[in-house]
Amino acid sequence: MEKKYKNCQSCGMPLKRDEKGGGTNKDGSKSHMYCSYCFEQGEFLSPEIDSAEKMQAFCKVKLKEMGFPGFIAGFFTKGIPKLERWKE
Repeated sequence: MEKKYKNCQSCGMPLKRDEKGGGTNKDGSKSHMYCSYCFEQGEFLSPEIDSAEKMQAFCKVKLKEMGFPGFIAGFFTKGIPKLERWKE
Protein backbone atom coordinates (compact mmCIF):
# COMPACT_ATOMS: atom_id res chain seq x y z
CA MET A 1 0.00 0.00 0.00
CA GLU A 2 1.23 3.47 -0.91
CA LYS A 3 2.25 5.64 2.04
CA LYS A 4 0.10 8.77 2.45
CA TYR A 5 1.98 12.01 2.96
CA LYS A 6 0.65 15.28 4.40
CA ASN A 7 2.92 17.36 2.15
CA CYS A 8 4.05 17.07 -1.45
CA GLN A 9 7.37 15.21 -1.47
CA SER A 10 8.69 17.48 -4.23
CA CYS A 11 7.76 21.06 -3.21
CA GLY A 12 6.49 20.64 0.36
CA MET A 13 3.02 22.12 -0.21
CA PRO A 14 0.35 20.72 2.13
CA LEU A 15 -1.58 18.25 -0.04
CA LYS A 16 -4.87 19.32 1.56
CA ARG A 17 -4.32 22.75 -0.04
CA ASP A 18 -4.08 21.24 -3.53
CA GLU A 19 -7.37 22.05 -5.25
CA LYS A 20 -7.05 18.89 -7.36
CA GLY A 21 -6.33 16.76 -4.29
CA GLY A 22 -2.88 15.70 -5.51
CA GLY A 23 -1.08 14.84 -8.72
CA THR A 24 -1.82 11.75 -10.81
CA ASN A 25 0.08 8.56 -11.52
CA LYS A 26 0.57 7.07 -15.02
CA ASP A 27 -2.62 5.01 -14.61
CA GLY A 28 -4.65 8.12 -13.70
CA SER A 29 -4.90 7.26 -10.00
CA LYS A 30 -4.21 9.97 -7.39
CA SER A 31 -0.65 10.35 -6.21
CA HIS A 32 -0.46 10.35 -2.41
CA MET A 33 3.10 11.65 -2.66
CA TYR A 34 3.08 14.66 -5.01
CA CYS A 35 0.81 17.67 -5.66
CA SER A 36 -0.84 18.51 -8.98
CA TYR A 37 1.58 21.44 -9.49
CA CYS A 38 4.57 19.06 -9.46
CA PHE A 39 3.26 15.76 -10.84
CA GLU A 40 0.69 14.73 -13.50
CA GLN A 41 0.28 11.44 -15.38
CA GLY A 42 3.34 9.97 -13.64
CA GLU A 43 5.67 12.78 -14.77
CA PHE A 44 7.23 15.77 -13.04
CA LEU A 45 5.86 18.93 -14.70
CA SER A 46 9.07 21.00 -14.46
CA PRO A 47 11.99 18.74 -15.48
CA GLU A 48 14.32 21.77 -15.34
CA ILE A 49 13.83 21.80 -11.54
CA ASP A 50 16.22 18.93 -10.94
CA SER A 51 17.58 19.73 -7.49
CA ALA A 52 16.28 20.65 -4.05
CA GLU A 53 18.03 24.04 -4.33
CA LYS A 54 16.22 24.88 -7.59
CA MET A 55 12.89 23.81 -6.05
CA GLN A 56 13.55 25.98 -2.98
CA ALA A 57 14.30 29.03 -5.16
CA PHE A 58 11.19 28.40 -7.30
CA CYS A 59 8.91 27.99 -4.26
CA LYS A 60 10.30 31.10 -2.53
CA VAL A 61 9.40 33.18 -5.61
CA LYS A 62 5.89 31.65 -5.74
CA LEU A 63 5.28 32.26 -2.01
CA LYS A 64 6.43 35.89 -2.32
CA GLU A 65 4.08 36.33 -5.32
CA MET A 66 1.28 35.07 -3.05
CA GLY A 67 2.14 37.80 -0.53
CA PHE A 68 4.24 35.89 1.99
CA PRO A 69 7.16 37.90 3.47
CA GLY A 70 10.63 36.67 2.47
CA PHE A 71 11.51 35.24 5.88
CA ILE A 72 8.27 33.21 5.92
CA ALA A 73 8.95 31.96 2.37
CA GLY A 74 12.41 30.92 3.55
CA PHE A 75 10.94 29.15 6.58
CA PHE A 76 8.37 27.24 4.48
CA THR A 77 11.01 26.09 1.97
CA LYS A 78 13.84 25.13 4.33
CA GLY A 79 12.65 21.52 4.62
CA ILE A 80 12.58 20.83 0.85
CA PRO A 81 15.97 19.02 0.77
CA LYS A 82 14.59 16.47 3.29
CA LEU A 83 11.61 15.49 1.08
CA GLU A 84 11.55 12.03 -0.54
CA ARG A 85 12.16 13.27 -4.11
CA TRP A 86 15.43 14.95 -3.12
CA LYS A 87 16.87 12.29 -0.81
CA GLU A 88 20.05 10.82 -2.24
